[in-house]
Amino acid sequence: NEEAARAALAAYPGGLQVGGGVTAANAAEWLERGASHVIVTSWLFDGPALSRSRLDELVAVAGRERVVLDLSCRKRDGDYFVVTDRWQTFTDLKVDRATLEDLGTYCAEFLVHGVDVEGTRVGIDDALVTLLGDCSPVPVTYAGGAAALADLDRVKALGRGRV
Repeated sequence: NEEAARAALAAYPGGLQVGGGVTAANAAEWLERGASHVIVTSWLFDGPALSRSRLDELVAVAGRERVVLDLSCRKRDGDYFVVTDRWQTFTDLKVDRATLEDLGTYCAEFLVHGVDVEGTRVGIDDALVTLLGDCSPVPVTYAGGAAALADLDRVKALGRGRV
């Protein structure tokens, strides 16, 4: 909740990223309150389509260097697509080399949950981590499926030190 986020930022200014409900209208406020970055997903979409105007507006307000784009995704028909609304709604945005290279020009980092394995403790999504490591021009924080500390080493190896 917002009160807890404000308290955490006050206790550790510049050390935390804030996500959940972030828009261009409130991004500057979170940064002024001490967030190092703002994390954004659902607001960037107009239905299933990425809104370039919203993305441009967010970057104008927050600055590329303080934006984290959440590209949490699920596999559909062999490809990964960004999902929104608590990971229930597929968008039209495919997570591939072209998308990562394009959107990497708008942010400092990507956050990617491998939603198909998130919370399952069955191991990481090797194919997704490999894709991120091979194609992302910016650092990536990956989450999903880890069952043991060895999975973190696997992320480091498959992610080529970028994930």
